[in-house]
Amino acid sequence: MAEGVHKITVDFEDALCLYTGAKYAVAVDNESNALFLSLMYSNISGKEITIPSNTYPSVPCEIIHAGGTVKFHPSKNSKLKGNYNLMGTRIWDSALRFTYNMYIPNTFMCLSFTGPYKHLKLSKGGAILTDNYEAYLWFKRARFSGRRECSYHGDNFDMLGWNFYMMPEIAARGLLLMKQFYNTNGDPIHNEDKE
Repeated sequence: MAEGVHKITVDFEDALCLYTGAKYAVAVDNESNALFLSLMYSNISGKEITIPSNTYPSVPCEIIHAGGTVKFHPSKNSKLKGNYNLMGTRIWDSALRFTYNMYIPNTFMCLSFTGPYKHLKLSKGGAILTDNYEAYLWFKRARFSGRRECSYHGDNFDMLGWNFYMMPEIAARGLLLMKQFYNTNGDPIHNEDKE
């Protein structure tokens, strides 16, 4: 169980789950790293992943970093809107979607809280939504240098990971700003997709 500085991140993740309908949420430092962790967990090394030709530049980068190859398909529109599936996986780039009950079962939906075109503007940050408990546990350790959420003096290091955790002060801001997605009666608000 998380305690200390990690508790605020858990509270923010719980708020994300309540709003999006996901069973689990794992907050990270940005959506690019959410995509990377999802791709690594999905073991895409050597596989071809198809994405829209007008996606954000980090998406093909993360596919390549995770060992995959990129195939672009022509985009129907000049701008992306909402979310899309990284074809060949169950990963969704949801940088431009953040709304009530948005979670699609049996997927890894990667959210972005970075930049001016997001519903939840935290200046930095992202998250992975999932209903897969094993993946959830792996993501939590992978984002935290392979560590468990405890003092490293008492931890047993048996996993490689990355330094992708969300700073607690950003999670605290996210938790406060989640209130904007509910009306005065406490009912969730639906957001239109961003472009």
